[in-house]
Amino acid sequence: MPQVRANGIDVEYESFGRDGDPLILLIMGFAAQLISWPEALCQGLAAKGFRVVRFDNRDIGKSTHLKDLPPPDARALMAEVMAGNRPDVPYTLDDMADDAVGLMDALGVERAHIVGASMGGMIAQLVAINHPARAKSLISIMSTTGRRDLPPGDRETLSVLFRPPKSESRDDLIDASILVQKALSSPGFPTNEAEMRAIAERRTDRAPFDAAGLARQKWPEELRAVDEFPRTASGKVQKFVLRDELRRAAP
Repeated sequence: MPQVRANGIDVEYESFGRDGDPLILLIMGFAAQLISWPEALCQGLAAKGFRVVRFDNRDIGKSTHLKDLPPPDARALMAEVMAGNRPDVPYTLDDMADDAVGLMDALGVERAHIVGASMGGMIAQLVAINHPARAKSLISIMSTTGRRDLPPGDRETLSVLFRPPKSESRDDLIDASILVQKALSSPGFPTNEAEMRAIAERRTDRAPFDAAGLARQKWPEELRAVDEFPRTASGKVQKFVLRDELRRAAP
């Protein structure tokens, strides 16, 4: 897959459809590689006349891993958060939103439909807020604005999502990936064990596991609500409400 230089890092991406078609930019969430967006979805959207681009966020997959930045001290950061302060972290969701816009710049695309899932939904929101002229539309999937008065995500699901693997062996990494898939999947759209294992194997073999990178990536999401000023995006809104059994990681 190709790479481009964007916002000071190398971004691995994959493109479907014709370069001149309207762009749908897919932004995945915490610890998730670009292949977490199903290829059938990308191909299906491309068949409808869109160019579809999925990419690895920083510190995941084959994009730049910021190994010169040490992982945050979780206890110290949490103490700062509890005190109502904004702690110093290696990077923020705003930086990750700038990565997405930098990718658009590198591709020569002025505006795109911005789609994000989970933490990717938060990044997508910040693309629309910080770079409104670059967003044709915004779709935020199983995500949140980070407001503290919103209902939290399902605790059991979140505990699985943030639970580290038993070890960094290939078998344990695959088992951990399967557990995450089961936690996030919907009974309305079942996936069998063999399919989950095949997906887990592909994710595990595609790029080395980077615990420090995941620690750096986790804290921008954790700190999403620690902000002095509320920020909003303007535009027309269409709300899609999912059945309860489809709700997992976020309200």
